[in-house]
Amino acid sequence: MKIYPLNTGNFKLDGGAMFGVVPKSLWSRTNPADANNMCDWSMRSILIEDGDRLILVDTGMGDKQSEKFFSHYYMSGDDSLIGNLNRLGFSANEVTDVFLTHLHFDHCGGAVEWNKDRTGFLPVFKNATYWSTENHWKWATEPNPREKASFLSENILPLQESGQLKFVNRTGDFTKNVFQNFDVLFVDGHTESMMIPHINYQGKTLVFMADLLPSTGHIPLPFVMGYDTRPLITMSEKELFLKTAVEKDYVLFLEHDSVNELCTLQNTEKGVRLKETMSFNEMFS
Repeated sequence: MKIYPLNTGNFKLDGGAMFGVVPKSLWSRTNPADANNMCDWSMRSILIEDGDRLILVDTGMGDKQSEKFFSHYYMSGDDSLIGNLNRLGFSANEVTDVFLTHLHFDHCGGAVEWNKDRTGFLPVFKNATYWSTENHWKWATEPNPREKASFLSENILPLQESGQLKFVNRTGDFTKNVFQNFDVLFVDGHTESMMIPHINYQGKTLVFMADLLPSTGHIPLPFVMGYDTRPLITMSEKELFLKTAVEKDYVLFLEHDSVNELCTLQNTEKGVRLKETMSFNEMFS
């Protein structure tokens, strides 16, 4: 098995929205804001090469939305999903599986593109199976008013219409062996049935954090996003996860941290806190 980190783009979101009820005087210590209260964030994916499988976890925002849409998010940099995939020597048609942690636009938008005459939409990865989970699919296709702006039909419905969509079976809060050396934790605070991959890699458990822990700035328990639909559940899920991460020495892959790709955690007298940060290549040579 070989894992590659992929940056699919950089964007900005309001700091208050990203940290909920936590005062700016606290969250700005780790995530400084600009004059408009916007903070820098990344959209990272991972690519897993394992035998005859090439698995992509999350796809970023993509490029099919309108100029007005992108103007709200201040996209920056030269990174793109397909560009970085090609730089690694792979093509979109080689991807066998696209695993979507959840269907918010910044996690799945890159899964779908315009067709040639821009009359409709098609999956980007023509030969891949797209993986979601049935509970979350229903949640996304029948959205509540709070999340409606994050679930865009053009990002979601073409996956089912193409016949390429399959569901991970949720029988509890943890499902083992979705793929070889690839287990999934289900959490419900951010959105219904978000999936958190746990990947056994080079003797470590690499955890793709999605929106359970967007950045190192979100490690303290009360630092929960305003976007979360059930923030008290997020706090309970995060507390349990952080305890387990310390006990089992997990390496956390941070999808949205603009500075840090990976981190580890430790117990302190203030609770679980950051231990170390490192790049992917520093941890896994």
